[in-house]
Amino acid sequence: MISDIRVGQGFDTHRFADKTEHPLILGGVEFPGERSLVGHSDADVPAHAITDALLSALQLGDLGERFPDTDPQWAGANSMEMLRAVASEVVSLGWTIRNASVVIVCERPKIAPMREEMQRNLGAACAAPVTVTGRRAEGLGAIGRSEGVACWASVVVSR
Repeated sequence: MISDIRVGQGFDTHRFADKTEHPLILGGVEFPGERSLVGHSDADVPAHAITDALLSALQLGDLGERFPDTDPQWAGANSMEMLRAVASEVVSLGWTIRNASVVIVCERPKIAPMREEMQRNLGAACAAPVTVTGRRAEGLGAIGRSEGVACWASVVVSR
């Protein structure tokens, strides 16, 4: 018998702040000395993208519906906790998160030195293997001009 398998895709992007107001956090890892991202929460782009992908896989809405930026409750929220909550809901609905893959696109910071720590953090938050890949935009567009960070995520869930 073939189990039910679903794939979800997620995307997130945030622009860099003009001045650093809090640490830059990607995949639950702080990048000291880097400009922070603007966001209602901590603006952890990979955590947001995986959360959106999980919601997409099960047709549970999206990040903006679940954690609206108009709700003061989510101001400065820890995005890893948001991911953890959605992953827990996915499991409580009888699904198993099989894996997640994220591609972080930015000119800086360099992703490779922190890749393993990000994979561990994101994997722990969703209790599944997570692969993190860093890419540059090669100077093209807003991301290439170092105006922000973008991330795409895919997840596979089954029951």
